[in-house]
Amino acid sequence: MLHETTYKKLIEQAVNVLKNSYAPYSKIHVAAALETENGNIYLGVNVENASYGLTVCAERSAVFNAVTHGERKFKRIAIVTDMEEPIPPCGACCQVLAEFNPDIEVIMYSVKSKKAVITKLSAIFTKPFRLKEE
Repeated sequence: MLHETTYKKLIEQAVNVLKNSYAPYSKIHVAAALETENGNIYLGVNVENASYGLTVCAERSAVFNAVTHGERKFKRIAIVTDMEEPIPPCGACCQVLAEFNPDIEVIMYSVKSKKAVITKLSAIFTKPFRLKEE
C-alpha cells in the first residue's frame, strides 16, 4: 500500500510504541512519529488523565519531545491508531503542528485495517491561529 520507504519507517516506529499509549478512558490508542528536516525521528503516545483536560495527544507528545531535543523544523508526522479507520490530528494538535510547519505532511494509519491517508496539514487545517507580528 505504501511505497515510500520514509512513510513505512515512520509508521513502523509509531506502531512499535503504540503499546505504550495510556488510554484507560477512551480506549483509543494513538502513537506518533515526527520526522525533522535533518532526518531525526521523535516519538510520542497519547497519555490520558482522569481530569480529561490534562490528557496529552500523541502528536503533541512527539512535538514536545522534538522541541526538548532542540528541533524546530518538522517535515512529516505519522499518526497511528488501533481504531478501524485512520484518524486525523485533533484541533489542538493541528494548531501545535502549524506553529512549526503549516504544510507538514500528515500520514494517518490504522493498524487494524492497514489503511493509510496521506495529506498536508494545510489541507485539513486551513486557518491556524497566528498572533499579529509587530
